[in-house]
Formats: sequence, C-alpha cells, structure tokens
Amino acid sequence: MSAPLTPDAIKALRGLTPGTQSTVHFNHAGASLPSAATLQAIHAHLQREAALGPMEAGVASREQTERARLLAARLLNAQPEEIALTGGNSSGWGAAFAALPAWRPGDRILVGRHEWGGNLAAMRLAAQRTGATVETIPSDESGCVDAQALETMLDERVRLIALTWLPANGGLINPAAAIGQVARRHGIAYFVDAAQAVGQLPVDVAQIGCDVLSGAGRKALRGPRGTGLLYVRRSFLDTLTPAFVDTHSAPLGADGQPMLRQDAARLESAENALSLRCGLANALQEALDIGLDAIRARIDDVAQALRAELAAIPGLTVLDQGRERSGLVAFNLAGRDAVSVQRAMAAQGVTIGSNGVPYTPLDMEARSLTQIARASVSYLTSDAEIERLLAGLRGLAT
Repeated sequence: MSAPLTPDAIKALRGLTPGTQSTVHFNHAGASLPSAATLQAIHAHLQREAALGPMEAGVASREQTERARLLAARLLNAQPEEIALTGGNSSGWGAAFAALPAWRPGDRILVGRHEWGGNLAAMRLAAQRTGATVETIPSDESGCVDAQALETMLDERVRLIALTWLPANGGLINPAAAIGQVARRHGIAYFVDAAQAVGQLPVDVAQIGCDVLSGAGRKALRGPRGTGLLYVRRSFLDTLTPAFVDTHSAPLGADGQPMLRQDAARLESAENALSLRCGLANALQEALDIGLDAIRARIDDVAQALRAELAAIPGLTVLDQGRERSGLVAFNLAGRDAVSVQRAMAAQGVTIGSNGVPYTPLDMEARSLTQIARASVSYLTSDAEIERLLAGLRGLAT
C-alpha cells in the first residue's frame, strides 16, 4: 500500500502542474492536466528531433520511448510483450476488434448497457456486414452490468463479451472481474474498455480475466493526448490478425513473406509520435510513484463529497448509479440543458464536461436521458476549486 495523499502532498503535486494555476478544471474524465515534467519530456524529445533529425532522434531515444511499454506492463500487472502503445483508447480497442477472426451469420456479441458509442459503432457495423448480432446484457437494480444475467444469455454462438468498465456518462463502476469470471468459465473472448479506469483505479488484468484491455493516456493518467495503452493476453494474441500491417508489425523475411510479430506490437504502426511516448512514460512513472491505491482513495473521497454537495442544490439531480463509483459525477440542472450549463460555467472560469446520447447510447436511452453535465475530479482537485464549482452551479440554479 502506498502512503495516503496528504494535503501537503496534494499541494506539492499541484505546484508541479502548471494548469492548476490557470484553470479550475473539472473535466479530468475528458483530459486531465499534465505535469511540468511530462511536458518537459515531450519538449526534450522534440528538441532532439530538431538537433539530430527526427529519425536519428528516434534511435537515440529508443530506450526512453520503450520505457512507456515497461511501465504500462507494471501498471496493469502484465508482461511487456502483452502491451501495445497506441494513439488512444479508441484506436487501440478498434485495432484489436478489427483483428478478430471473421464474423459469421448468427454470431453474437454481448455488450454492457454502458458501452462507449465508438466501440458500439464498430461492433454494429461488423454485425450489419456479416449477419452477426449485438445484444445488450441486462443491468441489475444498481445500474451495473449483471453477471448472473449474462450467464443466462450464453450459448455456443456468443463470440465476444465487451464491457466499458467506467462509463463516460456517470460515476458507475462495472464489476469487470465478475464479468471476466463468466467469460473465462465459458472460454469467450472478453474486451474491457478501461479508458476512464487506467490511472484512476488499480488495474490487474489477471484479476479481471480479460483478453484485451484498452486505456487512454490523456485521462486519469495525465499523459499527453494522442497516446494509449492496449493489453492483449499472450495466449489470445495468436487469434488476432491485424487489419493492416507494415514494416513494424509484419516485416518481410528473406523469402519475401511477412513475419507477423509475436507480441502485442503486431497491433502497432511504424509511424508514432515518439515525443508523446516520452511524455506518456513520465506520466506512467508519476502514477506508479504516487500509487494507484492512494490515487483511488483520494479521488473517491473528493467525488463522494462533491456528490453530497451537489445533491443539496435545489433543482440539481445527481445521476450516478452503481454500488462503487468513480471520480466522474454526472448531473442535470432543471430548466437548463447540459451544454448551456457547461458554457455558463466556462464563462466563470470553471471547466466541466457534457455528454449527449451518441457517447453512451444504450444507457442514455434506457434512462431517458438526452444530455448530462459532468464534473470529473482528480487527486489534484482542491477544496477551493470545489467551492468555485458549487458557487457557480448554485448561481445557475436560482
């Protein structure tokens, strides 16, 4: 267990994060604030490219850029060869999905009600083309995906179970490990979208029991935008044939035939923003140094306190479900749409987010929601920032 984040520790971390001095940020679920050291790691590589040439700088910095893979493996309790470094959560998840064996008429894909709209689009498009189906797993009374209900849906036609662990439209945390137990028991491929979880919760892919897990650098990890992590279980890798390959993922051998890589990097491309990988490596190291259990505890404390304060504002409805909750707090304000709330808060110097139906269509439709406002916190969030947010929302509610 890592040491708890004390007020002095949080103050020090804020002092190392330039954005905390210029903005009141409650959109950490969209993209969090990078540290000065992460920014410096990016800039330093760009300077090497300017001084040496981009290709030469890439060779000179290979150890540093590959460090991101090693640190990601530590973060997820995986092996380095099970990690692909991607351009973001959706590109990683999509590359793995596109690499699955061909779908057949009658094949079934089972998804949680909170599935990210981009993933759902990819699955539905594949189903339309091939005659497969995409079906929704029921949720329990708390709103979480129901592992017992999933078990009753299974037959020999189910080829994939997909779960968004922490939804984009609310603070619910789905029971990823319980779903994984069902998938493993029946030998069904299991994909976890952990975009909101990586960097916010301790993540152990062995405990979750997933075959594929995707994550984003720009969210709770506080890494640069345009970076992501993709875990592929080693014994699952040989079932994946990339939708496209290049000299990095499948170089030609002496006989002129492609040699598909035997690690998760078969889902990578030869073209990468190495400066961003340097930044990602620094962000990963910072998260590991702080400790994911300490990060989780701090975010949970802040988010629970914020929910209680928001619930006391007349006309404001907190929309979070689930037994366990994340740092994303969803709400609506009576008489105002979420986008107008977001804009009004921005005019006061406070950044929040808003989501519409396309981001999480199944859950939004099930709950008759057209928009939600969201205030997502970080371990960096201060009491003074919470007071600014609450004061602004109270003013809008009058």
